[in-house]
Amino acid sequence: MRVLLLGASGFLGRQVRLLLEGDPRVGELVCAGRARLDLLCADVASVTGLLSSVRPGVVINCTGRMSGGPDELLRGNAGVVAMLVEAMADVTPSARLVRLGSAAEYGPVPYGSSTREDDPARPVTAYGVSHLAGTGLITSAPVDGVSLRVFNPVGPGLTRVNVMGKAHALLGEAEGSVTLGPLGAVRDFVDVRDVARAVVAAAFAGALPERVFNVGSGRAVTVRQAVEQLARTVGFTGEIREREDPCAVTGGDRSGAATWSQADISRAEKVLGWRPVHSLADSLKAMAEEG
Repeated sequence: MRVLLLGASGFLGRQVRLLLEGDPRVGELVCAGRARLDLLCADVASVTGLLSSVRPGVVINCTGRMSGGPDELLRGNAGVVAMLVEAMADVTPSARLVRLGSAAEYGPVPYGSSTREDDPARPVTAYGVSHLAGTGLITSAPVDGVSLRVFNPVGPGLTRVNVMGKAHALLGEAEGSVTLGPLGAVRDFVDVRDVARAVVAAAFAGALPERVFNVGSGRAVTVRQAVEQLARTVGFTGEIREREDPCAVTGGDRSGAATWSQADISRAEKVLGWRPVHSLADSLKAMAEEG
């Protein structure tokens, strides 16, 4: 099987690439970076040209936008999917397309609940709307597409793009104390290596009765608990302060007013045979070992 991986150098894409490089089902792995095709600036003709030259049996899209205005977010998280769907329908209609979505597609959910894929998706941020549009393109596409709604990925390679990445960086730099925004939000943290396993499981699964899957740990903890555990893991003994900054509670423009998030992962287990194998402690230890 020839696999085309887009976004192989990113936080999630790197882990997907590591798995695919050692997978005997992969006859050839093609990682098309920005030098070959910048998807954020491409058009359908360019994407069609890439697919025509590679002729993949599986296309995995790990690209996307985490920040920016509504136009940038829609372009990165939905526009790219639209081009892939259109080009694949013409060139490789039987190939499987796997994209990474987000728990932000659901918007605020009842406190204490486990969110299922069939629950209402009511995003309240441009980020969530852009990912929901991408998922909608997958579910209505004339191609074999799958959208994975990733909850809060953590683990090796995490950058300052979210509160845990920022906390990791600050804990490594600080001497006496660190100051973060409010840490009371409850999140479902999933290891990036488990996310990669879900991507590969979706890529090589047989005929799928569903097209949308939650990818989380199925467990919820407060961000405060996660940060305190990270501090212990890296050996930080100073004070962790919380300032009044509503944007820092929930990831700012990505999660909006959502104060609770926990995935129901039973569909992924039943259909894809996937369950996470890494605990939050595993994820934080891997982050600490990177320095």
